[in-house]
Amino acid sequence: MKMMKNIAIAAGLTMAALPGLAQAQEGEIGYAKGALAYDALMSGDNQTAIAKLESGKLSDPAMMINLGQAYARTGRSGDAAKMFTAAMNSNRSFDLVLSDGEVINSRKAAQMALNNLNGRLASR
Repeated sequence: MKMMKNIAIAAGLTMAALPGLAQAQEGEIGYAKGALAYDALMSGDNQTAIAKLESGKLSDPAMMINLGQAYARTGRSGDAAKMFTAAMNSNRSFDLVLSDGEVINSRKAAQMALNNLNGRLASR
């Protein structure tokens, strides 16, 4: 059974923003403030994001995606790929609200993040 839950992540997957989604401006819908390291990721403080997310429960696809983003930004491409793959293969799946307001399934967001990572690596 697919669990539906709206949350925001700071993934670098930008599409058209959805109007009227003021709730997403809070950054972490359905989570305790800071649980997804949203503010750290949005400000580019990847080391703080990594420390916060590594100390959390990594069975959550949103946390795995955000940790993968922080790893990718710090050059840890292999670790990033592992996080994105784990999020794609998680037995949990739910809708996410991306930092730009787009609503997307967590598996699709993880796949897009992995594709973006692979594209960046291939262009080197």
